[in-house]
Amino acid sequence: MTTSTPVASSEAPERFLDYDKSLACIHCGLCLSSCPTYLETGNENDSPRGRIYLMRAVQDGRLPLDETTVKHIDLCLGCRACEAVCPSGVQYGHLLEHTRDHLERTYKRSTFQTVLRRFVIEKIFPHRERMELAIAPARMAKALKLDKILPKFAKEALSLIPTCDKGEPLAPFSGATGTRKGRVGFIRGCVMDVMFSKTNQNTVKLLNAAGYDVVVPEQQGCCGALFAHSGNLAKARESARANIEAFAGQNLDAIIINAAGCGSTLKEYGELLHGDTAWEQRGKDFSAKVKDITEFLCNNPSPLNLQLSNSQRVTYHDACHLAHPQHITKQPRDLIKAVAGKNFVELPESDVCCGSAGTYNLTEPEMAERLQNRKIQNIIKTGAEVVVTTNPGCLLQIRAGLEKAGSEIKAMHIADYLASA
Repeated sequence: MTTSTPVASSEAPERFLDYDKSLACIHCGLCLSSCPTYLETGNENDSPRGRIYLMRAVQDGRLPLDETTVKHIDLCLGCRACEAVCPSGVQYGHLLEHTRDHLERTYKRSTFQTVLRRFVIEKIFPHRERMELAIAPARMAKALKLDKILPKFAKEALSLIPTCDKGEPLAPFSGATGTRKGRVGFIRGCVMDVMFSKTNQNTVKLLNAAGYDVVVPEQQGCCGALFAHSGNLAKARESARANIEAFAGQNLDAIIINAAGCGSTLKEYGELLHGDTAWEQRGKDFSAKVKDITEFLCNNPSPLNLQLSNSQRVTYHDACHLAHPQHITKQPRDLIKAVAGKNFVELPESDVCCGSAGTYNLTEPEMAERLQNRKIQNIIKTGAEVVVTTNPGCLLQIRAGLEKAGSEIKAMHIADYLASA
């Protein structure tokens, strides 16, 4: 594998960082105990305030964009746990995405990382048909237990592939059951649509049971999260415009998403399209309607008739992009407790990242595995039989970790858990 090298340049760095946003950081250190990578390494360069210092140093031309600097930026999960505890309101996610956008345009990566990021992640994951074709041989290899003869990276990647969860394609329209209360749109997602299609079906059923007609526009595509988080803001904006157009004119009360990482980006279309006079306001209007399935159902709980069950001990893992940028932590717990009652048990470090972080477990497998082990040990300590979460990446990461640990604990998406009740 070739080593990544910086691109030499005699010119001053292009302006990529919003300095006002970066100077909001007063380096108080309150974010340190919430940063998963700092908790693991204890290295100040792997903390939010340390990375902001690196970003400013690169912007000022005081620090080269070399392998060491890039490694510390790459090691950030983008979980935004620091934002949730920051007393100064630092918009760390904005700073990180713009720094990574600059990095990907000016830094020469190794051949392996270039193929992984620019081809596998950007050309396959956001496209349903391509992803289905790509994971078919992986599922076959897993079924044949070929993972035992594969190198560690390939083995880890293969462990994330779930068994076939293929259900019927979502209908463009699904009518409310019972008393009709309104009309909502549904974002089917990329990974959710291919790897968790039955979860999507259960989500629509829950919305129908809550009294809502559900519209699923065929023209919709990737929300742009994969591009934004990996440093391709141009493609993220392109995705945003396409989705805004796909849902235009549908007369919707809300637009529902059941994937936390996607939801975070969908709710920030206005900021993503900032400065685009033709699209910024349309982005804000679109984002104002976006609701995570848990926050929407908590506002419409009565028609669901969730049945209290005392049969299983249940815990809950906070998906990073639901808990931190969206500040949604109570609603999913309330829904789970409506079913589990006193059998609900809190998970230690529930809001510490599991190591999935979109495609982080592919680009930074070593740190991802460390965080996966930390999460699995905490889940096992609860004595729960089921762990519920709200994001496909978390589900894949936690299921793979439980399997490696030889645990029989079942990991479920909250839509599947509620539908079973």
